[in-house]
Amino acid sequence: MQNPVAHTAGAARANRSFDAAWLAVLFLGLTLYSSEAVAQVERPGSATADFLRIGVHPRAAAMGDAYVGIANGAEAAFYNPAALARIASTAISVSHTDMYAGINHDFFAAAHHFRGGWGAFGVSVTALHTDAMAVRTPLQPGGTGETFRVVNTRAGLAHARQLTDRVSFGGSLHYIDMSLASGFRARAVAMDIAALYVTGVRGFRFGMMISNFGSDVTFVKEGYPLPTRFAFGMGAHAIERARSRLTVSGAAAKPNDGKPLLQMGAEWQYAESLFLRAGYQPNHDTASFSFGGGVGLRWAGSSARMHYSWNDFGLLGPVHRVGIDLTF
Repeated sequence: MQNPVAHTAGAARANRSFDAAWLAVLFLGLTLYSSEAVAQVERPGSATADFLRIGVHPRAAAMGDAYVGIANGAEAAFYNPAALARIASTAISVSHTDMYAGINHDFFAAAHHFRGGWGAFGVSVTALHTDAMAVRTPLQPGGTGETFRVVNTRAGLAHARQLTDRVSFGGSLHYIDMSLASGFRARAVAMDIAALYVTGVRGFRFGMMISNFGSDVTFVKEGYPLPTRFAFGMGAHAIERARSRLTVSGAAAKPNDGKPLLQMGAEWQYAESLFLRAGYQPNHDTASFSFGGGVGLRWAGSSARMHYSWNDFGLLGPVHRVGIDLTF
């Protein structure tokens, strides 16, 4: 008769081996991409659609965008689609970013985890838009009397599944539309590929992602690549108490047209109802320190969290974000 303890131990070892095998394959593929991206480090300004680089969620922004390893709500559709697989049922995230120079940046995402092995599906929309600006020409520098707005949007569909109880894999497909003025419009298609591993020990988890991998954007006759990026990050509960917890996170990102970027963040929460956050990006060209917080409410199996973040962008001025997350 087979020893049930030995059988259970053997199954656990098999699951860990399966987890490790999947992680090895995913890490190899993402590392091969990142090695190619490193070769382009001395090409600043060679990519377009810069609105795709802008973080969308106040929690992530307050934590220095060190978020690829700890994303856990509908906003994961932007930061790490693989994390959508861990949503229990339905999640919604809405946020607004008030930037410098009259620029506004908005984000919406909704995700639902379907039963029966279908995994989780999510939709998201990101939009950058400006105030109306005067049309000026060399002959009429004071303005022609016409106005225009810059409107850039990205709409996406994401899907994620858990490969094991610890490993999940996800991806998303995006349609990108950029309108500058009459006759100046460009479109592109892009995809994200991501993986997430949750250890189950002190909340330690890490994720990897390739974002904005897709077609070139053509303005008039000249084509430019999208701001493709490889990111790797992790997070854990550094301190755990009965009603409070301190989470720390770190990430490294390599854009296809710039130097590698480091990101660090921390979040203290009390009773899942009060949150204080801080972050730092030591080698970013403009961003540096960030702060923020939030409050949470729970009722009848649902929850709502409201967030705020403040980011220092040096001479450009501060950037403010507000948002709300709902789960059902």
